[in-house]
Amino acid sequence: MPRLNAVDPKDATGKAKELLDGVKAKIGKVPNLIRTFANSPAALEGYLNFSSALGGGSINARLREQIALTVADANSCEYCLSAHTAIGKMVGLNENELVASRRATATDARTDAALKFAHQIVVKRGEVLDSDVHAVRAAGYNDGEIVEIVANVALNVFTNYFNHVAQTVVDFPKVPLAAAQTK
Repeated sequence: MPRLNAVDPKDATGKAKELLDGVKAKIGKVPNLIRTFANSPAALEGYLNFSSALGGGSINARLREQIALTVADANSCEYCLSAHTAIGKMVGLNENELVASRRATATDARTDAALKFAHQIVVKRGEVLDSDVHAVRAAGYNDGEIVEIVANVALNVFTNYFNHVAQTVVDFPKVPLAAAQTK
């Protein structure tokens, strides 16, 4: 049961309506996360702007989705896990890559290093070790790309925590959390 109401785009007004209409025009629908964010047009606009800015960065869509899956799994966010599994498929990730990303692993050494670094950021709450930074840098990431990995983690932590608080209704094909799969 959701704790925060999802705004119906038909009932939205002002800035919320403008932002919801923009999302619908861009992707063809308005996911529940976005509808729930619309309770605060400032928060929704911040999220959309941050997401858009990172979309124009040097980290490609596949890696951004893999990072999102790593973070969602680490934070046990069923909404984000479900959403980013669906989006990951759209950007070309196969089933093995989707599952591996949840575990912060990849067959490609460079991607593997980025996912392990992203996971360390989450579990260490940003207090990574010099060796963590050295490992991602040794895999070929420059300072700008490292900044973008951190930024993608932060964006996903924001949505994970928001969904935990809001209890956002999953409106993507549901992907169970690992803990739920072992029960």
